Amino acid sequence: MAIETPTRVSLNAGLHAGLRMKLNDAVWGALLIFFSAAILVHVQSFPTIPGQKVGPALFPGVLAVCLAVCAVLLIVKGLASRAQGGERARWVELDGWTRSRRHLRAFVAVVGVNVFYIALVDALGFILTGTVYLALLFIVFGVRKKLVVPIALILTLGIHYAFYKLLKVPLPWGILQGIAW
Repeated sequence: MAIETPTRVSLNAGLHAGLRMKLNDAVWGALLIFFSAAILVHVQSFPTIPGQKVGPALFPGVLAVCLAVCAVLLIVKGLASRAQGGERARWVELDGWTRSRRHLRAFVAVVGVNVFYIALVDALGFILTGTVYLALLFIVFGVRKKLVVPIALILTLGIHYAFYKLLKVPLPWGILQGIAW
């Protein structure tokens, strides 16, 4: 008589089965080249330290160059794999999540709140922008409506305290400059 052993089933197996998107390595390499070029352009605006050959732009500049080298390697690898795979090897393979309204809404929300933050943090200030940022993400990801604003505000104030007071990072006050503490 054979005894059957129960099979282990991962609880997340079904959840993650349709949540994939594959980008060819050459696509990632191209994105990283643009990112490293943006870093190199940006660090040129960093101030120099009088009397020193090494300034604050050195370390991020070196990292950007290293990132560009890795990007070139990814591009070479991606083009080689595409050549071996023939026409069937796609640049981008979208999976089932790209047809889900809920997942697309979450993706757009994450990108949108980051653009919102970058565009308005100086004008509105960190506290207002951070609270709206978190509140919008909480709404999209299903946090109970009555908890959204209190949790977003408490977390933003906690983050502000940690960075502004403890780490001495100068966060923008924006329209709240009159009550800056």
